[in-house]
Amino acid sequence: MSLDSLRPHAKSILKPLVGIMSRTAITPDALSVISLIFAICAGILYAVSGDSTTLVLAAGAMVLLNGIADAMDGELARSSGTAGKRGDFLDHVIDRYADVFIICGIFFGAYVDWRIGVAAVVGTLLTSYLGVQAQAVGVGRYYGGILGRADRLVIIMLASILYFLYPEDIYGFSFLGWSIVLIAMASNLTAIQRFVHIWRELT
Repeated sequence: MSLDSLRPHAKSILKPLVGIMSRTAITPDALSVISLIFAICAGILYAVSGDSTTLVLAAGAMVLLNGIADAMDGELARSSGTAGKRGDFLDHVIDRYADVFIICGIFFGAYVDWRIGVAAVVGTLLTSYLGVQAQAVGVGRYYGGILGRADRLVIIMLASILYFLYPEDIYGFSFLGWSIVLIAMASNLTAIQRFVHIWRELT
């Protein structure tokens, strides 16, 4: 089950933070941009880490902050009454760039073969594209499948922590490398699942 199904529970957890944020000058769009900055920092740290467990852990922390900021921007927009199509559009564009920065940072850092990294990027982008394309063709935005964005971020964060604790390779890859292998397989499978669901709905 994808963690995207737990969105209602996440909203209740984030509500106090959103309340604090609403009393500041930070806008939802600014929070979206901040989430991208965290993702860029994560990608750079992974790329230059050179097997440094400390830098990998720091990159994982940036991924966590990216996820928190990304979850909060929409909630802040709704609570402040500023939710709209422009903010939703900006959020989706930034999320795609964030995904690319994080995953590319890991395979640029040579934690996994670049071909596996490309497969992970393709699967990630197709999964997200099909989720919103369902809405474009009248089916409604669809977050189904085995691996959503929240799942990808959690996998990468956990892999970063495990790599910090045990950086040695296991059957050819470290925990960080295996996280991209898993994302490459599961995200492409998710894209197929979403395609099949949308196709059946249209039929």
